[in-house]
Amino acid sequence: MPEIWLNYGAADVVLDVKAENLGATVGLEDGKGMDGGLADEKLSELVEPGGEPLELAVLHDTPAVRQVAERLFAMCERKSAPRPRVLADGAAARGGPAFPGGAAAGEIGGGEGGGALPEGRLVFLAEMEMDGLFGYETVASRLLRRFGGGEYMLAAYAKRAGNAPAPGAAVPSLDEAASFAGRFEVRCVEALGGPGGLAGLAVGHPSETASLRTEMEASAVRDAGRHRAVVISTGKEASSSTLSRALNSLWSCQGAVDASKGGGIAVLLAESGGGLGSAALRARAEGWEDGLGGLESPARYTDGMEDLLFLRDAAGRGFQIGLVSALPEFYAKGLGMVPLGGAKRAMDHILRTMGQRQKVAVVADGARLLLR
Repeated sequence: MPEIWLNYGAADVVLDVKAENLGATVGLEDGKGMDGGLADEKLSELVEPGGEPLELAVLHDTPAVRQVAERLFAMCERKSAPRPRVLADGAAARGGPAFPGGAAAGEIGGGEGGGALPEGRLVFLAEMEMDGLFGYETVASRLLRRFGGGEYMLAAYAKRAGNAPAPGAAVPSLDEAASFAGRFEVRCVEALGGPGGLAGLAVGHPSETASLRTEMEASAVRDAGRHRAVVISTGKEASSSTLSRALNSLWSCQGAVDASKGGGIAVLLAESGGGLGSAALRARAEGWEDGLGGLESPARYTDGMEDLLFLRDAAGRGFQIGLVSALPEFYAKGLGMVPLGGAKRAMDHILRTMGQRQKVAVVADGARLLLR
């Protein structure tokens, strides 16, 4: 019986699949990471010997982000420049391995969904991923979500590409994010992740670095075929810290789910140790969503309401969503998902529902892939 190890939050879990039930396995191709000399050349414009220290705002913690931070700290030491002052959000603010040399992290100012964006020698650092609303989750889209508040997010939501998720697409919502970021004098490092950590990066203003998406598309897009049962892992802890973040992996991989002939099943492995991750998901899960208003043309934006729209679209297209997570079962049920208490129960559910001879496709790196 093959054993397939998949990321599940801070740990990996094993998915035991009989050989006759194993269909396609989809992941990133092994390849070399970004050339260190080229990475340093791009990052060198951020380091000024004798100047003011950088304020490095780490938006999430991934291997690619860690490598960029390590290179920046090493470059500052080589050039006798002051060490960066680290700011961080969420789990990264607890001072994880993203911060070399035991650097302490302060909190990024402002609050979720609004707040004053600090400026000056501020450099935002994040890894680019797919996104159902913006097409790509870039530093600009993260800044819009983090600091834009309801007015700016409502404008981006209104320009979405229909009522279905559009990962990997050049949608007008991303232009709204670039326009918002253009209001501020800040810089960023947009990182591209791969199996070996850092696979590429772009340095500049957040309104411009989304050009890195052409490199991401070249490595991320897969023609994985259509499968009636697909098990999806995000591939990294930072992308499954909340259900809201993990759903982007589902949106990126749902193109591989065959919902014809009685429907398909997509099982998402997402520990979601940080909870649901958005006000809209909580409103739906806890049964008080009436305050959200209409999802298609809302008068105001509520954080995460696009995921409710996309969940409704998935249900309308006839495929079932299973969830392996640490969330209470009533949350999954409230969102129209099937709660599954582990990878084994996920396989049992698939075979019980679709037949003992059903083949299962396995996606090991959903946050960095786009299946079409």
